[in-house]
Amino acid sequence: MAAALDQARAAAVRGEVPVGAVVVDGRTGEILAGAGNETEGRNDPTAHAEVLALRAAAQRLGTPRLEGCDLYVTLEPCTMCAAAIAFARIRRLCFGAYDPKGGGVEHGARVFEQPTCHHRPEVVGGLSESECGTLLKRFFEQRRT
Repeated sequence: MAAALDQARAAAVRGEVPVGAVVVDGRTGEILAGAGNETEGRNDPTAHAEVLALRAAAQRLGTPRLEGCDLYVTLEPCTMCAAAIAFARIRRLCFGAYDPKGGGVEHGARVFEQPTCHHRPEVVGGLSESECGTLLKRFFEQRRT
């Protein structure tokens, strides 16, 4: 989660909502890819940290399926990202802060609980929750002043 937090902090410096994600090889612990949000910089509503990290890991491994890989992300993934996680066949999703308004895993659409979801990763929520949540809160407080 420390590497995902580093990605989130870098996103904040770029003026992006501070969400970071890293894909890790579940067998070796090697970080395969990492990213922070880039929706503003790319003018791309799909450039969420999770999607960018999944794309980079798939490119690196030369496969669209990331079986055996774990995803660490600082915020509960939205519905779009949860669907991408399922399509990528991520083994385990670990996220930091819960997102009651925009989350799609434990809140909202609850993508992995839908009968149409073909793959359900193991989910661990609340990892470094306080630190992840504080980063987001401070970012938005500074934007409002």
